[in-house]
Amino acid sequence: MSRLPLQRRRAWFQAGFFVLFVAAPPLDIFRLDLSLGHFILFGQNWTLGIDGFLSGSEGIGQAALNIFWRGFLPLFGGAGLFLWIAWCFGRLYCGWFCPHFSVVEVVNHLMWRASGRPSLWERKPLPQLQADGRIFTPDRRYWLAALVAVLVFSFAWALALLTYLLPPSEIYSNLFNGELTPNQLRFLAVGTVLFAIEFTLARHLFCRFGCAVGLFQSLAWMANDRAMVVGFDTRRARECADCNNACDNACPMRLKPRTLKRKMFTCTECAECISACRLKKGERRGLLHWVSGTDALPVVTGRGYPESMGKRDERE
Repeated sequence: MSRLPLQRRRAWFQAGFFVLFVAAPPLDIFRLDLSLGHFILFGQNWTLGIDGFLSGSEGIGQAALNIFWRGFLPLFGGAGLFLWIAWCFGRLYCGWFCPHFSVVEVVNHLMWRASGRPSLWERKPLPQLQADGRIFTPDRRYWLAALVAVLVFSFAWALALLTYLLPPSEIYSNLFNGELTPNQLRFLAVGTVLFAIEFTLARHLFCRFGCAVGLFQSLAWMANDRAMVVGFDTRRARECADCNNACDNACPMRLKPRTLKRKMFTCTECAECISACRLKKGERRGLLHWVSGTDALPVVTGRGYPESMGKRDERE
């Protein structure tokens, strides 16, 4: 399917964040060094600052202050900011940055190219007629590409997680020289197998039902009736009659975008449905748009539709 500028930008964000996810430990941007017993942040040791208290050179008041500034404030402040973003914009992190969801979409696409289904659990193949008017025919040769992608991403994830826990220089040196310790080898082997199973069988199902980060974002988002959400212009619903549910087919989470907000609890704000509708309508404006504020209320209640919906400019 042709990709609109919005989806190309999202792909760049996803690729950039995946590179950051893998490169953060080797660059000492962020990691937990178990051998040292504390975090590394931007090349600096990040501790609770209680060494002085343990050695007797500082009082309990200074130790408590250090714990607040170095522990509680970053932890709860960061979590609060993250949830505030979710409260306003939903699972934006999932759809635009999450390195797991990036893999979900890549493997979904390759499985779709191979079988016409984005996952093994899809009951029937998606329509061959694409939103941009092209006819798609599955090619079984893409099964090999899907298998390679699953294995490569699984190993990359297992390796990245190991470097978040142990010195990356040691891990990469041992890996390239074939000198991994038994524990390091077991971690990589078990991690790769588990991720391969998850990337093959679960993927979006894990995002929907098993991811705690996604769950808390969804809960924060649902608490705000005026948060950004995908809105459907019900006044033009008849125009969907000549469409083969392009928006439903495009959703990587296998949701139905033209429904109420509570039924889109796990929406990742990836806007694939918006882009698919835009492609289908061609010169005409699509029926799906991001809405927020009072414009988002009809998506919550299912009653009425704001006049401003028809005046919104699509910026894709």
